[in-house]
Amino acid sequence: MILREFPYVDTDKVRAMLAQLDGGIAEESRETERTESRTTVGPRAAAQHFRGAGSESYTQKSLGDALFPMLEDALESEGLIRDISEEVADAEQWNSGELKKSAPPGSLVRISAPGSLFDARYMASAFSAFGAVNVGLQGIGASPAPASPPHTKGKQGQGQRRSTPKATTPALPQLEDSIPGFPDIGGTSGSLLRSFVQISRGIFAPGLHINLTPAAGVLIGARLQEGRQYLDSEADILFARYGTEKQEWTLMGSVGSYGTEETELPEIDFCNSDGSVNRGDFAESMNAQMRNLGRIGFIDLPQYPGFSVVPFAVYRSIPRAGSVALRER
Repeated sequence: MILREFPYVDTDKVRAMLAQLDGGIAEESRETERTESRTTVGPRAAAQHFRGAGSESYTQKSLGDALFPMLEDALESEGLIRDISEEVADAEQWNSGELKKSAPPGSLVRISAPGSLFDARYMASAFSAFGAVNVGLQGIGASPAPASPPHTKGKQGQGQRRSTPKATTPALPQLEDSIPGFPDIGGTSGSLLRSFVQISRGIFAPGLHINLTPAAGVLIGARLQEGRQYLDSEADILFARYGTEKQEWTLMGSVGSYGTEETELPEIDFCNSDGSVNRGDFAESMNAQMRNLGRIGFIDLPQYPGFSVVPFAVYRSIPRAGSVALRER
C-alpha cells in the first residue's frame, strides 16, 4: 500500500472522471442489522409470541478521501493512464520528439520527478520581509548599511516629480509595491528586488505553480488552482511546510500543451479583400504573438521542449521507516 501526502487534489475533476468510468460515485456505505421482539396478548390458545435480539446497528463510511486512489486504480486497470517518469528523465526522448508523439496533448499521465513550488506572491512577501528587516536594523543603528539615506534617493525623487502624470487615476497596486526602499547592501537594493518580482509575475502568473525538472533544460509545469481540496493554506504557510528546495514530487493529470517550436512570427494579416476583419485570422495572429512570448519565456506559457499539465493531484510518497533505515546503511 502506498501512503501519499497531498498538497493538492482537484476533487471536481476526480469526481467527474470517476463518474465517466463507473457511471456514478459511491459517497458512503451503510450496513444495517435489525431484529425484533413482538408479543400478542389474547386467549391462551390464540396467544402468539415472537422474540428477537432487539438491536440495530448502523455504519456509515465516508469515501471522500479515497476518491483519488480509486481513480488512479481505475485508470490503470483500463489502460487510460501512463507513467512517463522514465521517459521524461531521458534527454533523447525530448531531442527526438518521441515523447510528444507518445504523450500528445490530452493524454493522462503520471510523472514522478524532482521539482519545486513557486509563487510570485510568496517571493514578494519574502523580499518585503527582507527589506523591512533592513529598514528596522538601520533604525536601531545595527544595520551594516550606511546610516544616511543613499545618495540616489534624492535623484529618484526629483525624477518622479518631473514625470508625475496629470491624471488623477491611481495605479493599481502590484506585488512589488510591498517592498520598501533600503540602502544598498552588497549590491542588493529595494529597486533590484522589486525588479525581480516584476519579472516573476510576468514569467509565472501570481499563484502556486509546481515545476518539475526531470532533465536538463526541460520544465514541466502546472498551475494549481486555488479553492481545491488540500490547497487551503496561504502561500507563506505552504512554503514554510514544503520549502523551496527540489524534492521528489508526483504530478498526475492530462497533458495541456507543448511549448511552441516556432522561431519566426507569421505576418499579421487578418483583413479580408473587402477591408473587413477576419476574426479567425485575427485570433490566430494574436495567439502567434503570445506563443512567441512564451517561447522566449516572457509569459506564463510552456516553453519548448517542455509542456504544461492540467493537474488532477500533486503528492509525495511517504517512505516506510524500514526502507529509510536500509538506505541510510
